[in-house]
Amino acid sequence: MSGSGKTTLLKLLLRFYENYKGEIRVGASSLKYISPRFWRKQCGSVMQDGYIFNDSIAKNITVNEDQQDYQRLIHACKVANILPFIESLPLGFNTKIGAEGNGISAGQKQRILIARAVYKNPEYLFFDEATNALDANNESAIMEQLNEFFKNKTVVVVAHRLSTVKNADNIIVLHNGEITEQGTHGELVERQGAYYKLVKNQLELGG
Repeated sequence: MSGSGKTTLLKLLLRFYENYKGEIRVGASSLKYISPRFWRKQCGSVMQDGYIFNDSIAKNITVNEDQQDYQRLIHACKVANILPFIESLPLGFNTKIGAEGNGISAGQKQRILIARAVYKNPEYLFFDEATNALDANNESAIMEQLNEFFKNKTVVVVAHRLSTVKNADNIIVLHNGEITEQGTHGELVERQGAYYKLVKNQLELGG
């Protein structure tokens, strides 16, 4: 639910914030004792405030890599459903985009950020409303590809859209910073609580 601390939780998991009560564990290890630099190398993220560099599309996706893996780049763009758009540009992957994604739409920016996370191919992935600027057709195509990519990875997805989270192993409903429900899509629908109401509203609105 809006304003319940979901983005803050993701930023805690990515170690953007250090002062918090309680403990975050990764397996048997406390996150506080894992080097932030080492931890972030194991993580990929698509955040609402994700940054687009003043550089080519290729370099925005293959960040910090001098030797770009072209096959990985193509695969990442296919997963993010942005390859046709890039190939339609006169300069293709060499097209320069601005520091804040000037010249590209919000949806195209999100897809470039998704391609960046897929290209990195990390063990842990954090997605914060990563498809909220996309139309239903684009989101559906990308989620189908991402669900395959997510296999054998630890993935935390923040989303309001049912279509984004319904295939998750565990869905957590947050309200005012508290967990109110958790379980699979089927289990939560059966309980007819807060999650069920959200699902019902979206279906009625055609979302």
